[in-house]
Amino acid sequence: MSSTPSYNALGIGVSTLTLAETRDAIIATRGSLRRGYICLGTAHGFTEAQRDPALKKIYNAAWLTTPDGMPLVWLGPHGTERVYGPDLLLAVCDAGRASGLRHYFYGGAPGVADTLRDKLTARFPGLDVAGTFSPPYRPLTTGEIIAFRAEITRLRPDVIWIGLGTPKQETFMAAHAATLDTAVLIGVGAAFDFHSGRIHQAPRWLQRSGFEWLFRLCTEPRRLAARYLITNPLFVLHVLAQRTSLKKYPFPPAP
Repeated sequence: MSSTPSYNALGIGVSTLTLAETRDAIIATRGSLRRGYICLGTAHGFTEAQRDPALKKIYNAAWLTTPDGMPLVWLGPHGTERVYGPDLLLAVCDAGRASGLRHYFYGGAPGVADTLRDKLTARFPGLDVAGTFSPPYRPLTTGEIIAFRAEITRLRPDVIWIGLGTPKQETFMAAHAATLDTAVLIGVGAAFDFHSGRIHQAPRWLQRSGFEWLFRLCTEPRRLAARYLITNPLFVLHVLAQRTSLKKYPFPPAP
């Protein structure tokens, strides 16, 4: 979707498609192969990308990079709509039933992907989930990668939802999107935990306020303290530098 309108957020192109437009673009891939991967952009991920040129390249090579976090929505032009991973997952699962869209859930702690499948198939009768896999907390071996590719070739899901967290899921998608017999991979982070019931999701009003990070910090302080207490201030500094032209964030990035 190279023609999709986008804006420059810290040197990364962010799509201005609405959630409904993104949903429809995903559903339209039904039956096709290797259309690429979709990144859900957050302040955390974009800050990490400033320190890691390879990660920035992954975002910019994506089929779509959407504004998952409210700070990225605020950076966009007037009318930019949030395309939030947990909402996108539900929207695609719901609307995709009409065309027989096939799904695969990859990620989460042991058992989470299976619980997610069970909850979503109960919520959306007729939802076609081809398979699930909760990978080990280490890089896959060569043999495991070969076995996973063979399973995807056998099952032929249209969408592989990846719930590994940033930047692990982005790196995984970029490494494997061109070798898997599927249409699109989508990194949705904590959506697996939210919709499986493993972790409570912030109330909708708090999500819209931009303070969802504070809710998550309070619920998982040990795991998320470094991410939010260090990354968020760095993100603000980068935004100020871009807005005041103190630092250039070229897009497309210089080769």
